[in-house]
Parts: sequence; C-alpha cells; structure tokens
Amino acid sequence: MTQYFSTSIDEASSQVKKHPEFLEINNLFKSYKNADGSEFSVLDNINLSIGENEYISVIGHSGCGKSTLLKIVAGLEKQSAGMVTLEGKEIRKPGADRMMVFQHYGLLPWLTVRENIRLAVDEVLRSLSRPEKISLVNEHLAMVNLTAAADKYPDEISGGMKQRVGIARALALRPKMLLMDEPFGALDALTRGKLQKQVLDIWENHRQAAMMITHDVDEAIYMSDRIVLMTNGPAATIGEILSVPFARPRDRQELRESKDYYELRNYALNFLDRYFTQDE
Repeated sequence: MTQYFSTSIDEASSQVKKHPEFLEINNLFKSYKNADGSEFSVLDNINLSIGENEYISVIGHSGCGKSTLLKIVAGLEKQSAGMVTLEGKEIRKPGADRMMVFQHYGLLPWLTVRENIRLAVDEVLRSLSRPEKISLVNEHLAMVNLTAAADKYPDEISGGMKQRVGIARALALRPKMLLMDEPFGALDALTRGKLQKQVLDIWENHRQAAMMITHDVDEAIYMSDRIVLMTNGPAATIGEILSVPFARPRDRQELRESKDYYELRNYALNFLDRYFTQDE
C-alpha cells in the first residue's frame, strides 16, 4: 500500500500533542462496571485530533466502541479517564456546538417536518426573532430539498426524507461539529448513495468538522478526509488512521476507476478482516 495513506497511532498521538486542533481526544479510556464489581474496558488509549473543516469516519466491527466514542464527544457519556476538548475547552456535557444525527431519525411523529426543525431552533436559538427563525427553517428545508414536504408528518415521508429532516435540524442549529452515528445504515442502497451525495454537497458549501460512524468502507472513502480504523473490543483502540488522497468534490464513478481507490479500499478491508479473524 502507498505509504502516505497510513498514519501510525504513535504519529497520530504526536500530532495531537504538537499541533492542537479544533477537537482533541487525549489518552481516552472508557470502562463499565460488571455486576460483580469488576471493570469491563470498552476503549483504551484513544488519541485523535480533528480539524475544524475536516470530515472523519470511524470504522470497525460491532462492539469496538465506535458509538461510545461518538457519545463521549457529544457529551452524552463520560469517559473514565483522559480528556476531550473542543477549541481548547473540555467537553463535559452536551452542547449546541455539537449536534448528533442518529441512524433512526429521532423525529417527533406528532410534528410536521417543518415543526420538527422549528422546535429545535426555538429551543437553541432563542435570541433570534420570529422572522429570523422562519427564514432559517425555510433555508434548511430548501438545503435538503424538503420544501415540498415541509407540512407532512414523519409517517408520510420515506426513510431517506426522514434522515434529511434530521440533518436539516442539526445544521439549522449552526453547530461547530456534526456527529453522525451510521446515518445511512437504515436506508436501501440506492437511497443511501443519493443521500451520501446530498450530505457531501451540503458539507462542501457549509464546511464544519464532521465525525461519522460507519461499517461501510466505500462510504468512508467517498465521504472522508481521514478514516480511523478501530481494533476489536474489549479495550478497543485506534489501529491505524488512513488519509484519503482524493480531491473534492468527488465523483463516485471516477473514484472507482482509480487504482488508488482500490488500493486504499483493500487495505482497510484487510485490516478489518485481520481483526475479525483474530476475534474468531
């Protein structure tokens, strides 16, 4: 494999210490207590930095702590040791500067598409005037191509449209970082590919830090600047960090005709296969 694709975990740790980034995860450890009082280690010695306009994907087998790591960054869970900082300030709780997009939408079924977004705007952006809030909601409905469905209820729209509502709701709050937990995992292949492109188009025009959990290597390559490969749990850690060398905006067909694409893809898959075999 071309050497510039891969960053060792020691190099990544050194970069965190020498070059402070937008988000920094330093020596993070997470464990839970078993019924007998013993500790079960989920994450061990996680070191990662993310730039303010960087798109990162985290990939690994089920049970490796990917979602736990994302929840710690979101402030929804507390690490057992180590520190996570955003712009130099330690993350201790959830905040509007970090918005989550979940796999299963999280929409309130008794509210329309527009009302689901407006509720979040009312709660977080209280200083805005009513016309400003209306304008912001309309802007983000248009951004995800949902203006025509604005007054429909969640059970009247497709899964892909529901996920777009969740993305619009998150982006409307003007977060500094977008956190996504397998946002396309519940969608069929055709809808997933279309929504991946829409999310990338939005991100290209409204750059911000993004951290996405995924099981899909092709999705990670298509969308990311770097791919974080996790080892298996228990006590999972970062095995390698792969740099994605393809210029943006990306054309999926052109990527698939690239030798570097398949080299990077095979390297990531071989890494995951190796750890799967060890787990077996």
